[in-house]
Amino acid sequence: MQLLKALWALAGAALCCFLVLVIHAQFLKEGQLAAGTCEIVTLDRDSSQPRRTIARQTARCACRKGQIAGTTRARPACVDARIIRTKQWCEMLPCLEGEGCDLLINRSGWTCTQPGGRIKTTTVRARPRCGRGGCPARRQSPRQ
Repeated sequence: MQLLKALWALAGAALCCFLVLVIHAQFLKEGQLAAGTCEIVTLDRDSSQPRRTIARQTARCACRKGQIAGTTRARPACVDARIIRTKQWCEMLPCLEGEGCDLLINRSGWTCTQPGGRIKTTTVRARPRCGRGGCPARRQSPRQ
């Protein structure tokens, strides 16, 4: 009798877990990200200059309140918004393990220095602030 009760309880727990997974999948529709995660949307590399590679990547993030898209360990991540506002880029831990991080003089980005002396420089572009409806069309002033 005890074994039968235990089997029914186990079956009920398995059914509950299954229902939770199905409901969770419904809330995370295809194309949506889980809160606090990021994904790389585009990655372009330009190696046309000798000894220099220019890489541009675009990431899509679903950050929690108080966070904003940034970089941790050379991967897109949600970081504390204060870091971005104050441009204290090295607080995001943007470099790989074993690399040193230094701010650029004008705080437009950071450098990651590898033990062998190779330096990777990352600069941050300012983006226009837009609401959920997208960016308003740019007005062009009439030429005089």
